[in-house]
Amino acid sequence: MNRFEAEVRTRGMTVFAHIDHAAGAAAAGLSLRPTELLIFGNANAGTPLMQAAQAIGIDLPLKALVWQDASGTAWLSYNDPAFLARRHGLDGADNASVNAMAAALSAIARKATTPL
Repeated sequence: MNRFEAEVRTRGMTVFAHIDHAAGAAAAGLSLRPTELLIFGNANAGTPLMQAAQAIGIDLPLKALVWQDASGTAWLSYNDPAFLARRHGLDGADNASVNAMAAALSAIARKATTPL
């Protein structure tokens, strides 16, 4: 998650929250394998989508989850912006913005998950 967050910041995006679910679980006396959520975005990319379908705000800003499975493997999960656009009836609307958002997210994910 540190590499993912650093790349998000390098690209000039805003990090709104970094949530450590495992720490929250521990504070409640429960166990949870490492699980962190990053909420991030760029108003210039997200606002036009919200202007077209305001309910997409439930899915924006973007989110990425880094979590560890039972075998110790770390995973990065996120919803593709094209899926979010379809979910909110924006398929075909402002494709350039959705495509740019998807390309940026994919590039960030590749950079964060490529072995050093």
